Amino acid sequence: MFRVFRLLLRAGVKIGRMSLLTVRGRKSGQPRTTPVLMAEYDGHRFLVSTYGETNWVRNLRAAGEATLTRGHRSERIVVVELGAKEAAPVLKHFVSTVPRVVRPSFEVTPASPLTTFEQEVARHPVFRVTSACEVQDGRLC
Repeated sequence: MFRVFRLLLRAGVKIGRMSLLTVRGRKSGQPRTTPVLMAEYDGHRFLVSTYGETNWVRNLRAAGEATLTRGHRSERIVVVELGAKEAAPVLKHFVSTVPRVVRPSFEVTPASPLTTFEQEVARHPVFRVTSACEVQDGRLC
């Protein structure tokens, strides 16, 4: 299934909130590309690991930066992994807006209390996404 999404996304087809994340492999140093779901919450963008401790999560932790591609537009990004308390409201919003086919990956429901989401963050890391251009003193890059 991921291969189909990756092919369509590489061809520039926009599929919901999906984007392609390209991050340098932590062992190989080679670029690795995978489809990811973006979340927007409180005016910020986030990457949420729907399927837990995946390779893209480990690679992104190691690199701290990546390229995000949606349609034919690519953007260099930097990320910060959020702690449980900060990530819980983002994860709650994500679970309530994600396609139903993805919900079985989570042990919470949109109605679960925030404290339950704090525990769920350990299984579904959340990263705040910032454009690398914003980080470079607001200059265009």
